[in-house]
Amino acid sequence: MDIPNSHATGAVGGRPGSGFPRPAAALPRDPLIGELVADLREYAIFALDADGRVSSWSAGARRVKGYDSEEIIGRHFSVFYPPEQVESGYPDWELGQAIAHGFLIDRGWRLRKDGTRFWAHVVITTQRAPDGSPEGFIKVVRDETEAHAQRQRSERRFADLFELAPVGIALLDQDERILDANGALCDLLGDRLHGKSAADLMHPSDRGPGSISRPADPDHEPAAPRVLARADGRPVFCDVRCAASVQDDGNRFWLAVFQDVTEQVRHAETLHFQATHDQTTGLLNRQGVNELLAPVLDVGGGTDQAAVVFCDLDNFKRVNDSLGHDAGDELLLALAQRLATELPACCTPARLYGDEFLVVCSDVSGGGGIDALVTKVSDILSAAIPLQGRLVSITASIGAVTVQDGATIDEIISAADAAMFDAKRGHGRFTRTAPTTSGVQLTLEQDLRDALRHDRLRLHYQPIVARDRSIVLAEALVRWPHPDLGPLAPDVILPVAEKGGLLPELDRWVLRTALAEATTWESHDGHPVGVTVNVSGLRPEAPDFADEISAAISETGIAPDRVVVEMVETSLVDLPSKPCKTMRDLASTGVRFAMDDFGTGYSSLARLKDLPTQIVKLDQRFVSGMGSDPADLGIVRAVVELARAMRRTCIAEGVENTTQRRLLEGLGVDACQGFLFSRPLPAPEFRALLSTPGPDLP
Repeated sequence: MDIPNSHATGAVGGRPGSGFPRPAAALPRDPLIGELVADLREYAIFALDADGRVSSWSAGARRVKGYDSEEIIGRHFSVFYPPEQVESGYPDWELGQAIAHGFLIDRGWRLRKDGTRFWAHVVITTQRAPDGSPEGFIKVVRDETEAHAQRQRSERRFADLFELAPVGIALLDQDERILDANGALCDLLGDRLHGKSAADLMHPSDRGPGSISRPADPDHEPAAPRVLARADGRPVFCDVRCAASVQDDGNRFWLAVFQDVTEQVRHAETLHFQATHDQTTGLLNRQGVNELLAPVLDVGGGTDQAAVVFCDLDNFKRVNDSLGHDAGDELLLALAQRLATELPACCTPARLYGDEFLVVCSDVSGGGGIDALVTKVSDILSAAIPLQGRLVSITASIGAVTVQDGATIDEIISAADAAMFDAKRGHGRFTRTAPTTSGVQLTLEQDLRDALRHDRLRLHYQPIVARDRSIVLAEALVRWPHPDLGPLAPDVILPVAEKGGLLPELDRWVLRTALAEATTWESHDGHPVGVTVNVSGLRPEAPDFADEISAAISETGIAPDRVVVEMVETSLVDLPSKPCKTMRDLASTGVRFAMDDFGTGYSSLARLKDLPTQIVKLDQRFVSGMGSDPADLGIVRAVVELARAMRRTCIAEGVENTTQRRLLEGLGVDACQGFLFSRPLPAPEFRALLSTPGPDLP
């Protein structure tokens, strides 16, 4: 490109054709070229010979340097440098760099003719002879004093803001080493930080991404606070924002801002704790349980991997009524502390509502298995707690479920709650598997209504055998051949019915069906065979209790003395006088009442004497242990003698082997029921059993 020259002669250094600028008049008259030439007048352009002397100059030189042409031509270019730069050999170094690299870009202070300094942007290119030796230089200088001053003012403002900012700020190089840190960051971390790496700032508890110098992504939510460490090791929570920038030399660096949010984090943690923990006991509440179970379900908690234990304190109301609610809270706190300190590490206790506790076990096998876990929880909650100068004994009804893949949190807790109610009804500690599909409760409720309406349930019958091996009774047990889920047993049917308000309707169906089928049975060994029906929805205190039973007897035509109505011991506790009279009136017609699972509830001897029950059914947990545990054997003996003294018939449940049968008969038990004699049989098979002459019973 031709560069205009203020000399009329046009040649530079007397060497025409050397490639140096020609007269401006020789330039083509093109508008774009004219604009370019006008722009170049903002620069001082010099041609230097090989010794660094000025051999030609541009029109801008007068404006930039202040020299006339006769004052420039032939002068060594060092005249344009401050004396200290000349003394240091800087001009020669500048030309040496241009020769070595072919060009040089530089910025620095230069001199004008009047001795004033200006900040110059300098570009030098080397001109070479055909043999490659340096022949001269072209030097372009632009006055950037004002731009430099603005940059300095900007840097000064940045430096002032850097120090005055109330948040911590650090400059980091590409290796995340701290180039500079402001006072706020040093005060925050209590240390001098220059030269440290960003990793040196992090607290061991930090779980954020490994790199601090990761620019925030506006398309995503802000990252969680990073945890930095003070010089004394204390954690500091900081929101970190980082952005890349470029230094004057072209090197990249990172600008990081650290906002101390420790107080906000602590406040949020406090609020979260309050939202997820019970105020009285400090245990998790329902929301906390939801948060605890969510990751267990996300990873898939198959059977025997995770479990939920539902606990309800027995007769807790008596504590509040007798000692006041403060004492009740004190009792709850004492039990919560026992759970928190005595449960295995894989278990987390919670308090749901009132006197209901929950235990979430993330590793059932690690806790010794579901039976061991339930036993452990029961032992913890069976305690004598000192309250207001006295010892208050407490026990709990326990229900447990193992978590299945696909079950929701609500379904798991509901299933555990239902298992607990089974236990409270007198069946002891009860375990079951949680439902596996969402909405299963509502679906099964509707299916059960349809099954009751269209007579799709079935009854199985388990014989009750007298001492002479004759079958004297049969217990009716409901079964549900579900079209999709297959055969369902009472441990599934009863909770569905209870939660759906279907227990009374279910009891009516079982009562009428069992009495109707019993009318088709033959006598066994000359004894008419009675039928016993469990009821939990039909309660003696209900106004229509007697009418329902009488109507079922009338409709089926069965003899009243063949009908036994079973109720668990806990449902008969504190029964008012009017329902007791209703039961006595029915008993006067021949109907008998049985107290199921005797020994698991809280009936006093006085209440047992007053209750109109003719049959006592000994709970199977005592029967199963009587062959190995002297205590169970003693309890069985006491119950049998108590029943005889009160002229009650005593039936033992859960008899599974001949050793148990011999011991029971030796103690005076009137009849036995269990797998030793027969499993529950469908109605046709049970009728066939009765019609077989002299069935071979153990």
